Amino acid sequence: MPQSDSLLPLRLKIDEIDLKLLALLNDRARLVREIGEIKRDKKAEFYTPLREEEIYDRLAQLNLGPFSNEAVRNIFREIISASLALEVPVKVAYLGPRATFTHLACMQRFGASVSDFPVNSIKEVFDEVERGRADFGVVPVENSTEGVVNHTLDLFVDSPLKIFGEVLVEVSHHLLAKGGEIESLRRIYSHPQAIAQCKDFLEAQLPKVPLEEVSSTALAAELAAEDPSVGAIASELAAKLYNLVILKRQIEDHAHNLTRFLIISKKSHERSGTDRTSILCSIRDCPGALYKMLSPFADQKINLTKIESRPSKKKAWEYLFYIDLTGHLTDEGVSFALEQLKKEAVFLKVLGSYPMAASEKETGAA
Repeated sequence: MPQSDSLLPLRLKIDEIDLKLLALLNDRARLVREIGEIKRDKKAEFYTPLREEEIYDRLAQLNLGPFSNEAVRNIFREIISASLALEVPVKVAYLGPRATFTHLACMQRFGASVSDFPVNSIKEVFDEVERGRADFGVVPVENSTEGVVNHTLDLFVDSPLKIFGEVLVEVSHHLLAKGGEIESLRRIYSHPQAIAQCKDFLEAQLPKVPLEEVSSTALAAELAAEDPSVGAIASELAAKLYNLVILKRQIEDHAHNLTRFLIISKKSHERSGTDRTSILCSIRDCPGALYKMLSPFADQKINLTKIESRPSKKKAWEYLFYIDLTGHLTDEGVSFALEQLKKEAVFLKVLGSYPMAASEKETGAA
């Protein structure tokens, strides 16, 4: 039997299943619309991330494969994103331009159907959310190899916004071009951080090709799309949006290069059971001050996952401490430790309690 004849029955079965899926998706969408009307009448929140996580967790428990749990999550994230768009558009501002890793983090959290828009700076993301023009904002806060984004931490000092969630994105840099071979490249553009993270590859493979720093990996991709002799170091999303060829994949020097992004909002997140709390504090300059700041958490057996010091910018040699800890503000131990810290601190601000990123929950990381 010719190959086309043997494939035909299988393809017909797939077509049949696709029609059933389409009908079921539209049935689901109609139910979502009904729920939206009820929420509108009761003036309830349309976006309920805990319900979303319940769906993912239930499907992961019931999944028998061959799809991985991650693949199932990705598929249903887009279904949920499109469904939410039927209820009410959720507006999300992110540090642009499009096709940057912040844009990727936005899509990873909210799906492709969300009403998202890029802005030019981290401060503009905060402003859009504070002024109510966006429901949420997405900003970078730290990279596993390059460290913290200080500007993001500094903006929390005076902002009324809270941390509503976090997203971890694995940063994979690819060498992109309009076409041709690596040898034909005469110039390579990228963001300075991306160039630094691909230093070993560039020195070994393209030692004589000039490197030009630009404001974003997305701009680098845009420039490469205009000139076949130009390469760009950027994401796979940038390759798709700017119709570029990936000449070499994963050219970063260190594997498992992760960037952590924060979801900011006027809203607080309810307890999920696998939470993180972030605070800013400043303590009196005296002997044993750091011990007094940390001991309440040790006494309550609370794990501190991050401590970062920043100049207060109000007084010379005065510092603020940014601290991430496990647990939710409503947990008895966390609440008690913060009350004890408050007695010693000259400044204390709880930035928010929010669910840990999905990949951390799956690996059991703190």
